[in-house]
Amino acid sequence: MGVIKTNSEQTKLLARLMRAEAEGEGDQGMLMVGNVGVNRVLGNCMDFKDIRTIEDMVYQSPGGFEAVQKSYFYQKARDSDIRLAERSINGERYWPATNSLWYFRPVGECPATWYSQDNTGRYKAHCFFSPQYSDCPNVYY
Repeated sequence: MGVIKTNSEQTKLLARLMRAEAEGEGDQGMLMVGNVGVNRVLGNCMDFKDIRTIEDMVYQSPGGFEAVQKSYFYQKARDSDIRLAERSINGERYWPATNSLWYFRPVGECPATWYSQDNTGRYKAHCFFSPQYSDCPNVYY
């Protein structure tokens, strides 16, 4: 059983997001995007209060994802992408995205904080940022 409730359509939605946001960073980079998405659904904290589903998380505005504005996001999810999304939904996590709620791709170095969250590290082009346990305990499962 997954760490969040979902159905096949929401799993496909997460798969499309993961591909659109990080396909160039391989399976592990896509899994890290999935980690952030799952954390936002679990968190119920900070900018992500009342985000209860993958659909809420993907289309959140403001605070959502740039990929939903691009046509590539709206292509059908591939089987390989769906399998990666299922792994994220089932709780498979990778540092530095393990407890992260944010990531972005800076032009240069990663800043020390982003939305008051500490930089937990970089994976290829993306920097990841995690809240303190006291601010968002639900992402520390």
